[in-house]
Amino acid sequence: QVDLVESGGGLVRPGTSLRLSCTASGRTFSNVVAMAWFRQAPGTERKFIAAITWAEGFASYAENFEGRSTISRDSAKDTLYLEMHNLKVEDTASYYCAAALVYGHWPPTRPGNYNYWGQGTQVIVSG
Repeated sequence: QVDLVESGGGLVRPGTSLRLSCTASGRTFSNVVAMAWFRQAPGTERKFIAAITWAEGFASYAENFEGRSTISRDSAKDTLYLEMHNLKVEDTASYYCAAALVYGHWPPTRPGNYNYWGQGTQVIVSG
């Protein structure tokens, strides 16, 4: 079992930056090979933002997020991060981290590619 807990969301102004964290725990976390961030706005599908291989730290981004987002991890703290810059109103969503025990094609961009999910942290961008 792997437990994921996101934090760092809140109300932010357009144009600012935000760093989200996802702390992992559990007996089987050592088996996790990749982690990712997704987001979901009300009434929409969960959308892939970025993924990172846990051992190597190799990162990949969805096209719409590359250049404005940075995914990173601190393997010593079992923590995943997402930094987003120049936030826009349309970035308002719940943000979720996810962990995968295996992946085929890289990057794994579908929610079904992931075995474990956090409960999400809400980000509201409003001026």
